[in-house]
Amino acid sequence: MLVKDPRDRTYIRRDIILMLSEYGELNQTRLISYCGLNMKKHKEILEDMKEKGLLTTTQEPWGSKTIVKYKVTSRGLEFYKMVLEPYENMFPRGNKKGDET
Repeated sequence: MLVKDPRDRTYIRRDIILMLSEYGELNQTRLISYCGLNMKKHKEILEDMKEKGLLTTTQEPWGSKTIVKYKVTSRGLEFYKMVLEPYENMFPRGNKKGDET
């Protein structure tokens, strides 16, 4: 049985942009970990954000492996300020009826 992430995709995108703006640049593993995501389930969100110009990636060789690093773009920050921040202000997390948190 798959456990669905309780967060809406909008909030996941917000968390990704906030985390990258806080740290500047994060490798894929740390970004996924810090945001509490699952690589198999949420990779498509990262790819979609990259395709839309909200994130950039760089690849760095590290021994026999390649490290993928993510960074938020100025367009991503603008999107956060104009869309995601007002969205969360209008619909804050944890305000569902019967939600005790």
